[in-house]
Amino acid sequence: MDNRPVLYLDSGIGGIPYCLNFIKRNPKETVHYLGDRQNFPYGPRKREELVTIMITLAEKLAAAFNPKIIALACNTATISAINELREHFPGILFVGTVPEVIPAAQASKTGKVGVIASERTIADPIIHKLAESSGKACEIFGIAAPELIEFINNRFFAAGEKEKREIVKGYTDRFRSAGVDGIVLGCTHFLFVKEEFRLEAAPDIQVFDSVNTVTQSAEALLDDNNGALRAGSDTKEQGLFLLTGTEEADSSWKSWADYMNFPISLFN
Repeated sequence: MDNRPVLYLDSGIGGIPYCLNFIKRNPKETVHYLGDRQNFPYGPRKREELVTIMITLAEKLAAAFNPKIIALACNTATISAINELREHFPGILFVGTVPEVIPAAQASKTGKVGVIASERTIADPIIHKLAESSGKACEIFGIAAPELIEFINNRFFAAGEKEKREIVKGYTDRFRSAGVDGIVLGCTHFLFVKEEFRLEAAPDIQVFDSVNTVTQSAEALLDDNNGALRAGSDTKEQGLFLLTGTEEADSSWKSWADYMNFPISLFN
């Protein structure tokens, strides 16, 4: 029985659906969420810079919470830094988030799969390596969408359904013109508009995301060694919405904390 918390980490609010999915399936675990407002967005940053950011954050989280698992609920952070994090912190288990390129490639009939993600993720060779490892010849058509990440992080609650559909349609139209029959949501932020992607992509394009895969990876670690890392039934603590930066949270961040039913705590 291990009552240490599980921590979910993202540059903004993109990891929230991943965190909530884990909480729903593992209600006895203490879970905290960190929104790295100070370093948002991760997408334009160079790999070396992101490695430094991730190691610094992990050091502070380890000192403050002694987590048993840190889940990088961010494709960009995972692709850039998860190997270095595992080397630097052998006492912490890390779960990463990788775009679901392999199942999309395996399901493709046209041999063309679209990936929408941050600049850093789209530029990384791993996207094409994942396609190659699928066992099928598959062409990747990538779109970097930093403006969609900004929109979701800052305007999601204020935007109406029509505005969300119109923004998503611009991307699905580009994918459809490229001949893809699968779209991989390669940034965790895009889970908030998954339904809009699904509606705009129908009926000829399937949408893929990694939320269940990431939860299952964390659960596998908890269940290893006969569930040695599982928490006790009466030890759960209140989850926290940790926010980097010294300024008080504005209304947008408070809305996201309320969405999770977590109190905000500045973390520096």
